[in-house]
Amino acid sequence: MYLREKEREQLYSWTNALGIQLSAYEENLLSIYLDELLEWNRKMNLTGISCRKRIIKELLLDSLISSYSLPDTGRLLDVGSGAGFPGIPIKLCKPGLEIHLMEPNSKKVNFLRQVIRLMHLTDIKVTRGRIDMDAGTLYHEGYHIITARAVGPLPTIIPWLAPHLKPKGIMINFQGEEFKTVLEESEKEMEKTGLCFHKSISYKLPESELSRHLLVFIKQSD
Repeated sequence: MYLREKEREQLYSWTNALGIQLSAYEENLLSIYLDELLEWNRKMNLTGISCRKRIIKELLLDSLISSYSLPDTGRLLDVGSGAGFPGIPIKLCKPGLEIHLMEPNSKKVNFLRQVIRLMHLTDIKVTRGRIDMDAGTLYHEGYHIITARAVGPLPTIIPWLAPHLKPKGIMINFQGEEFKTVLEESEKEMEKTGLCFHKSISYKLPESELSRHLLVFIKQSD
């Protein structure tokens, strides 16, 4: 299965504008992923977005951008994976990462397991659970990277996520234009958990004038 020619040209136009390079192999896997996602979306609400173009533009590209801030190896926890954003696109760009997807919704968990089988992805597993209630299912040694996209307000999720980061581990969070206000509201929780704000990566998605920001945090050494 491959992307339709017009869709392929549009995807490459968008990815090139954002500095993202996709191989033919990655393109093929993305096509499998999108086809399966749209098929499941007809039966249940996986994303809240049913338009293929919008899924690519608003979910896929957002996820691909985050992969460029990550190391090539290590253990990554994606909290509240939903339909697999950003965890699965990150796996495609960073195959050396060991990925752990955590999602509370059983139907979405089934979708994630199915699409992982279809794409023949390795070193990636799915756990049904919530980070604030089912921490016992996580790796006790901690994670080198944790990603959180649309899971909850940053001040709320920091106490859930930071304890599972290894020293010098990275946390990635997705925010809109008001990211500075969000950071100010999160200062107390950051101080309590030893999480330090490292940098913000600003970008705009195609056909949008709104700025988005990828926030990168680093866990202090013990």
